[in-house]
Amino acid sequence: MMAGVTVETVRVEGSGDSGVPVAAVPPVAGRRRSEAVLLVLAVLTGCSGYAYTGLATTGGLPGGLPAFAGAMVCLALFPHLAVRQWAPHADPLILPLAVLLSALGLVLLYRLDPAYSRRYDAAPTAAEQLMWTVLGVMLCVAVVALLRDHRRLQRYIYLTMAVALVLLMAPAFFPGDLYGAKRWIFIGPLSFQPGEFVKSMIAVFFAGYLVTHRDALALTGRKVLGMRLPPGRQLGPILAVWVLSLLVLIFERDLGTSLIFFGLFVVMLYAATERTGWVVCGVLMAGVGAGVVGSMEPHVKGRIDAWLHPFAAFEEGSGISDQAAQALFSFGSGGVTGSGLGRGHPELIRFAGRSDFILTTVGEELGLAGTMAVLLLYALLVQRGLSVALRTRDPFGKLLAVGLAAALALQVFVVAGGVLALIPLTGKALPFLAKGGSSLVANWLMVALLIRISDNAGREGGGNTGREDGEAAEACD
Repeated sequence: MMAGVTVETVRVEGSGDSGVPVAAVPPVAGRRRSEAVLLVLAVLTGCSGYAYTGLATTGGLPGGLPAFAGAMVCLALFPHLAVRQWAPHADPLILPLAVLLSALGLVLLYRLDPAYSRRYDAAPTAAEQLMWTVLGVMLCVAVVALLRDHRRLQRYIYLTMAVALVLLMAPAFFPGDLYGAKRWIFIGPLSFQPGEFVKSMIAVFFAGYLVTHRDALALTGRKVLGMRLPPGRQLGPILAVWVLSLLVLIFERDLGTSLIFFGLFVVMLYAATERTGWVVCGVLMAGVGAGVVGSMEPHVKGRIDAWLHPFAAFEEGSGISDQAAQALFSFGSGGVTGSGLGRGHPELIRFAGRSDFILTTVGEELGLAGTMAVLLLYALLVQRGLSVALRTRDPFGKLLAVGLAAALALQVFVVAGGVLALIPLTGKALPFLAKGGSSLVANWLMVALLIRISDNAGREGGGNTGREDGEAAEACD
């Protein structure tokens, strides 16, 4: 026993070696202790950012600091206790990363609320975001407690997909739109974006479907230029998903959801079959579909024009929004270290500064260093999801973990890429950081599913990567 790590002796069959000590994964108690320490650091980071913002904007500590600190402690403590009770073998990094990103989002909204109130007389949003964070954490705890085995979801994949399709197409039948897109469902004074929840539901369906049809999709087809292309009859699923993504793009003018939906299917298809032919087909079909719709649909065409010519917005009569240009100005003025929280002017981006363009606040006030830190947090969360997929033994769990990680990666890419002018703007919310209850609750649902899959992987021995790596190394020798 050394530093909380169990050391095992592994003997290679047929060799004369007496055995080589190999470090195994820390015991369950060690994982939960590591998670607790990381949660404390996440809470301290959020509280420090909240206090610093108050000092920078008002010259004193904010009066709501004790309440904010208490809320952050509860948001970290209750899911941690739930994981200890019902998922003790879970990955120790997933929950702290989600708590830290949620805390950073609350700090950014607390910083932006006074600026938007002064300039636009806009209502504050930080308190509402805290409420949605509480609801998201409660959903996470409920899923971890009630869903004891993720493989139960495989029984209901067609029901899940039917509900997902209804939710995906429902906004097209509601009157009116918001900011040029029809992605909201309005029920009285309340509204939510069903597309945020559809990501997890579609990942569940694709995982179950591909597990059943993987051999037919992987072992048939012709070789063209060194690549095995899928046969015509197996192109049915990808054609159906392609048509559905185009319908979402045409009728709801929701470029982001369409890209995530189709991209998720292609990624999971490649993970299941390991055939580059599916990726080639997917990229070509996405390019053709986006090109056709972009040339015909005015809203999508306007986003493409703003991406290609962002500074044309300052020309009289251009009809192009200046948000893309203002975002580039924000990143440029931030430099490497930024101006400091509360010392920039991200409110110049107007209404979307607290939602679609919240990353510009990070770029302007925390600089390139802060932007890279936030993107690395997302990358680490995606990596933990892929690590869970590698450790999971059952095929359904593997593909579901890949799908959840890919959905998060794709959403961060389409949002950050649009703000940074790498791709056209999509109007999606940056996970955990941006204002939006639907996105926040849906992302906590994804966290709960990853926790559950990683716990099952640990229970079945898939988490003992240290021993497996040791055996592989000895085999190579």
